[in-house]
Amino acid sequence: MHTTRIFSALILAGMALATQAQTSPYPAKPVRVVVGFAPGGAADYVARAISDAMGKALGQPLIIENKAGAGSSIAAEFVAKAAPDGYTVLIASPSSISVNPALNPKLGYSAKDLQPVTKITSSPLVIASNPVSGINSVLDLIAMAKKAPGSINYATSGNGSAPHLGAALFGQIAGIEMTHIPFKGGAPAVQSVVAGDTQLTFGTPPSVLPMIQAGRLRGLGVSTRERTALVPGLPGMQEAGVPDYAIEFWYGIFVPAGTPPALVKKLFDAATNALGQASVRASLAREGTDVDLSRSPEQFAAFLGEDAKFWVKLVKSAGVRID
Repeated sequence: MHTTRIFSALILAGMALATQAQTSPYPAKPVRVVVGFAPGGAADYVARAISDAMGKALGQPLIIENKAGAGSSIAAEFVAKAAPDGYTVLIASPSSISVNPALNPKLGYSAKDLQPVTKITSSPLVIASNPVSGINSVLDLIAMAKKAPGSINYATSGNGSAPHLGAALFGQIAGIEMTHIPFKGGAPAVQSVVAGDTQLTFGTPPSVLPMIQAGRLRGLGVSTRERTALVPGLPGMQEAGVPDYAIEFWYGIFVPAGTPPALVKKLFDAATNALGQASVRASLAREGTDVDLSRSPEQFAAFLGEDAKFWVKLVKSAGVRID
């Protein structure tokens, strides 16, 4: 009888501990933020720019983890297969969510395996060349490419990335053919242009602007129709001579599908808090990136449904393929 009472007491104690664990306030430990590109590019910069303020809002630090490769698919699949407990978060662009699944139906994940939290930023692309390449303007680029189709090598942060799709759309509209050289992130892509291994990049502002400012790259224009204060000193596409070309890309926060709504809401609120801070907004603006928050996780999900149509149509019309 005594043994039975002890056994019952142990069971009750175990149940109490389990209940306490289930009701522990989230987050009770650091949150891992997975980035699908190498350090030094736009995705990495955005993650690091918001991590401190967002961590303070959550009450736990955010730990950035770079998992570069396969146009960010490696990172997206890793998060898609992680436990839906709010402790593994993805910073993603259209490449992870819309482009890669359209390019490769054999991926180990699909967009429905990732739950939207919020869009956080939007940016133009920057077209930049090696200063000794002879490409001193957008019209120079078009003329040179028409004279020798395929002779211009352009570097991007990966196959299916927003810079790759932006360049593909540019080629389609300008009626030119260039050769794509993909890298595992914006920083190594830009370094290849600086070194002269490639002649051109369609890059993200954080990857390209420091090299333009240092005189190691020549800025040709931004991918918005008009000039933008985010990237001062460079013409928009109308001024540069290609008025029909315009494209922007975004970054957003995602978690594994099945993450409880309360945890999604907590992450959404923390991101909103962080990106509402003047210091964070100023830091992003210095790198050519605009804060662009969703009104709610549901509104972000609705946006993604429409946005995917644009990227998938572009993939098909530009004939983009996996190398």
